[in-house]
Amino acid sequence: MSSTIETRLADLGVTLPEAAAPAANYVPFVKTGNQLFVSGQLPMSAGNIEVTGKLGDGLGVDEGKHAAKLCAINLLAQAKAATGDLEKVVRLVKIVGFVNSTGEFADQPQVINGASDFLVEAMGDTGRHARSAVSAASLPFGAAVEIEAIFEIVD
Repeated sequence: MSSTIETRLADLGVTLPEAAAPAANYVPFVKTGNQLFVSGQLPMSAGNIEVTGKLGDGLGVDEGKHAAKLCAINLLAQAKAATGDLEKVVRLVKIVGFVNSTGEFADQPQVINGASDFLVEAMGDTGRHARSAVSAASLPFGAAVEIEAIFEIVD
């Protein structure tokens, strides 16, 4: 018998935070048909950006993976805010991860694995997704990572 996303999160010791408010002129998510598009989430914890800086210049892959996991937790918080119930999430379709990194840093996929691995742990097979992992010269507020997502949902 498969467990719910909420049960898996509890088993992982993760409590979803309150969904973050937008930092500019956009909405945190858009529902259209059976798709939920979640705007880019930063590595927030307790209302603050926990991991700032540039991968390859002061930050390593482990710090980047931690930042990516925090982004993933915040993606699920937005999905819950959008649907009211994570059981309405049918599957995670795709994530796009942006890594604040130097031109020489080439481990963006390993950094975004921090999110991918966590999402599969939390969601089971419905968390297996397509993805992109790209370098960015900088990210909002100096964040180390930003990740956006597309979910399939039901009403």
